[in-house]
Amino acid sequence: MMKRMADRRTIAYAAAAAIFVLDRASKWMVERYVSFTDDYRVIPGLFDIVRSQNRGVAFGILNDSTATWRTLGLLTLTLAAVVVVAGILWKAERMERLTLSGLACILGGAAGNAFDRLISGQVTDFLELYIGQYHWPTFNVADSAIVIGSGLFLIDALRSKRQTANVP
Repeated sequence: MMKRMADRRTIAYAAAAAIFVLDRASKWMVERYVSFTDDYRVIPGLFDIVRSQNRGVAFGILNDSTATWRTLGLLTLTLAAVVVVAGILWKAERMERLTLSGLACILGGAAGNAFDRLISGQVTDFLELYIGQYHWPTFNVADSAIVIGSGLFLIDALRSKRQTANVP
């Protein structure tokens, strides 16, 4: 039992580390090779690679804020999320696979964005999805991992409730 638990933890933390590395590598490439004026059309009318900096949170909320607490507050919240999720993953033996995978994705993504905030006070975004004039806010690999992880976590939570409700 103890070996199985350690294996699950190792896999979850390794997955989070892989996401962190992929996020850092992709941001490094964008920061090195894509200027703020470049626009690389990957799938015309749907997906571009651009470069932007986000000093705020999701969807650019607080990006234009000049509050002195913004960067420190966001960094503190992000680091708290990393610590909490890493602590929850420590109890891997009690988790379903989707929950474990979801939390690993969230941990890797949160760590990637926390690193950016710690080093430069902002996050590099570069993935742009759009249809015609409708644009999704620019995002990055870490953001994608957090969204995917949250989705996996939610699916497992809803599935668990449904299964429990169907048990006589």
